Amino acid sequence: MTISISRPVSNISENDAKLAKSLESLPSRKAISQIIRDRVIAAGDPFFANDTIAHHISEIEREELKKEIEGKLQGVFDSLIIDTANDHNTKETARRVAKMYVDEVFKGRYHPMPKVTDFPNAKELDEIYTLGPITVRSACSHHFVPIVGQAWIGIVPSDRVIGISKFNRIVDWVMSRPHIQEEAAIMVADTIEDLIKPKGLAFVIKAQHMCMTWRGVKEPETKMVNSIVRGSFRQDPSMKKEFFDLIRAHGFGDS
Repeated sequence: MTISISRPVSNISENDAKLAKSLESLPSRKAISQIIRDRVIAAGDPFFANDTIAHHISEIEREELKKEIEGKLQGVFDSLIIDTANDHNTKETARRVAKMYVDEVFKGRYHPMPKVTDFPNAKELDEIYTLGPITVRSACSHHFVPIVGQAWIGIVPSDRVIGISKFNRIVDWVMSRPHIQEEAAIMVADTIEDLIKPKGLAFVIKAQHMCMTWRGVKEPETKMVNSIVRGSFRQDPSMKKEFFDLIRAHGFGDS
């Protein structure tokens, strides 16, 4: 006796069709920017232009983010009616600008702060020391055009000190975001204060804004100056005067 077993082909086909349909209905993977944004929001962290979100982004995600930004920038160039497909000068511009934003001019948002090692103030130094001029490079958060200038730092050390080059790295990291200058000065001072808690801290920044020199009023000579004084420099007018005398001797008052 022959026993034939028939395979329920029609049922399998039906199941396959249902599976295919269910897969089609699944939401597509979110854009990497949305994944990161959701993560930042879930953590309750701000993500204004001058905030860092580096601790929410992995290296792999940063590369993926650059790809997404490149695509969006290409859309901007298309809307500006620039023939990037045939113009050899702009063919790779979307990729270059995306990399520039994430890895260079706005790296303070997307890359962690450089490692800063502090040391005991073994000699119990309590005199003022100053550093500057430190080159400042940033961008106006209103128009995304450069802010370029110089900064000076004054320190009266407490229990901990750091190598002097670390101040340059801190300034560069904080300033490498879209900013308005008055907020940027406070953020640099806060970062230094959090790291070494000095007895006295002074920070002065003088910069030129291309949102004023390149567009708008087109005034090439105007510069903006901000000063932050805390601790000993705020409490003792003679120390504040000494700080400003020292930085004037190193070019602060020059045009």
